[in-house]
Amino acid sequence: MIDGLNALQTRLQHEFKNSGLLRQALTHRSFSADHNERLEFLGDSVLNLAVADLLYERLSDLPEGDLSRVRANLVKQDTLHRLAVDIGLPILLRLGEGEMRSGGQKRPSILADALEAVIGAVYLDAGFVAAQQLVHRLFQSVEINANMDAIGKDPKTELQEWLQGRKMKVPLYKVVATLGAAHKQTFDVECEVVEFNLTERGIGISRRAGEQAAAAVMLQTLKAKAK
Repeated sequence: MIDGLNALQTRLQHEFKNSGLLRQALTHRSFSADHNERLEFLGDSVLNLAVADLLYERLSDLPEGDLSRVRANLVKQDTLHRLAVDIGLPILLRLGEGEMRSGGQKRPSILADALEAVIGAVYLDAGFVAAQQLVHRLFQSVEINANMDAIGKDPKTELQEWLQGRKMKVPLYKVVATLGAAHKQTFDVECEVVEFNLTERGIGISRRAGEQAAAAVMLQTLKAKAK
């Protein structure tokens, strides 16, 4: 494991002063109570700011709305999963036996969350500039262009734009139930559109995934009503 962590630090181009932060970033809640979810929360915010800064530089002519959609495309689970695989996170994840047997090392949501946690760990270890530089290095291999705002919109973004385009309020999301054992939870999420007095439900392996699933169902319902 130590050799793997050293190799990862080389790939990240960041040597941790506190190596415990990196181990924690790679620890899933199924493995230990000292897991990576708080680091993920922090890393998510750092990632969004660093990507926003990157886009502000590279796409200087795009208006705010388009910049937001390009950023959403870059920080979505699919992109982060691919970047996590590229830097070799799967074999370094610390997972409980059940999660390991069920293929947790390959699960996109776990890998995306771990990458955000690594970014959060770098931020705590060396500050924002170091974390920002890491994010810029991670995205060097990702093609970034102004047309990205027109593709790959996630359901939550598309639903919000659909409603705002009709001068309606953004949807409301709440977790209705959490199902399963602690190491393998699924989230039952409700999406509500007040103006239509409509609610739809979706289930995902994270709250975020549940919200996306509920938004996708709501979009189908609204588009069918609009026909």
